[in-house]
Amino acid sequence: MRPLPTLLTLTLAAAFGGFAATAIRDGLEAPAQAAPAASVSMPAMAALPAVAGGQPLPSLAPMLAKVTPAVVSVHTKQRVRVSPFGNDPMFRRMFPELSQERINESLGSGVIVDAQHGYVLTNHHVIEGADEVSVTLADGRTMKADFVGSDPDTDVALMRITATNLTALQMADSSALRVGDFVVAVGNPFGIGQTVTSGIVSAVGRTGLRGLGFQNFIQTDASINPGNSGGALVNLNGELVGINTASFNPRGSMAGNIGLGFAIPTSLARNIMGQLIANNGVVIRGSLGLESQDVDDRLAQALGLSEARGAVVTQVFSGSAAAAAGIKVGDVILGANGERIDDRDALRNYEGLQAVGSRIALDVRRDGRALQLTASLREQAKAFQGLELDPRLSGAVFADLPERLRQAGLSGVMVESVASGSRAETNRLRKDDVVIASNAGNFEDLPGFRASFTQRPAQLVLRILRGNRQADLLMQ
Repeated sequence: MRPLPTLLTLTLAAAFGGFAATAIRDGLEAPAQAAPAASVSMPAMAALPAVAGGQPLPSLAPMLAKVTPAVVSVHTKQRVRVSPFGNDPMFRRMFPELSQERINESLGSGVIVDAQHGYVLTNHHVIEGADEVSVTLADGRTMKADFVGSDPDTDVALMRITATNLTALQMADSSALRVGDFVVAVGNPFGIGQTVTSGIVSAVGRTGLRGLGFQNFIQTDASINPGNSGGALVNLNGELVGINTASFNPRGSMAGNIGLGFAIPTSLARNIMGQLIANNGVVIRGSLGLESQDVDDRLAQALGLSEARGAVVTQVFSGSAAAAAGIKVGDVILGANGERIDDRDALRNYEGLQAVGSRIALDVRRDGRALQLTASLREQAKAFQGLELDPRLSGAVFADLPERLRQAGLSGVMVESVASGSRAETNRLRKDDVVIASNAGNFEDLPGFRASFTQRPAQLVLRILRGNRQADLLMQ
């Protein structure tokens, strides 16, 4: 293999996750071990004006008295085997007795959203990889939490607890939020205990943040620090408007809050929660079934566009929602259900937030003419057996890349698993390899990878990314 320039370099560091997850999961620093949660309870810190319209503002205390019992601390444990030989597989197999078990612990937050069923919303990255999860209520009770399901690409996870006298937060309509509305964040930052911070809505519908999956964030200047992830963002009525997810600081999350926090809106969290309950813990996304590329200045001139924006369709898959809607190669998609589409990432992000069966009115420019086409999204397979594509790939399972990797600049497909002793293993494919190119044809994602095998090449070569190294593998 030869070194490859780092593809996941980010300009900002994201404060993810349990207590000290200081970066985007797969691109920067790994989560650090959490310190035990202290019993200190921090006072509410409200950055609101003292007077508005000549009238003193009321205290937030009565509202928070109803909110804070619904916000819980989430404690996770993960058992890992640590070898003095690091990750060297040969020596780990030769000297398994030298490996030791270590327990990684982390802290985050969660929100009770259904007291009757004990449902608790949190972030996927808070509970990712955990062997044990427990929650501590505001009244001090600690109990085991059962995993219901999660969606890595929107960073939403759902747990269930069994307890009496639970308090749940009512979900507000987050689409009614406006820039300038006051909001309050509640969580367990740094494990010091339940803490309240306040601020305003800085932006809504925020997208384009690298490495954060499908995006439709509420941006706020309410302080969100490590450990706040999964906690509540509420309006002044004490209603849940968002699930706190990340904060940004160019010097790293541990440098402190600088007023750039992001929360998943309840409109999205409610949809994901419903799917996790209905679909046995998974989310089934709809797909247009097309590939596209950005419109640059050269394409804009050739296509007769007044500005270089939009996603130009480069491939329409047979039997797809796009084909049924009449979308053609060369069409430029400029909007979806009234939302502006500036590039292919914006189109993919919008598409990824929709459920199967969703109807999308697409604003299209074709041969200089404006059209509106309506597509009903269809389910997209999440993985394919290699044998379905080519016998030389038998034993491997290929899946689409996690969206956080796409947002970080990668395209291709991931090797989800490789069966021991299979032809794929003999051909040196490994689990978690990213296939970024193939001589079978061009592709950007799983449907494109499958379509590229319409005619199998006499010699099949896959270009893979393993860690930060690139290699070409001949499949025999």
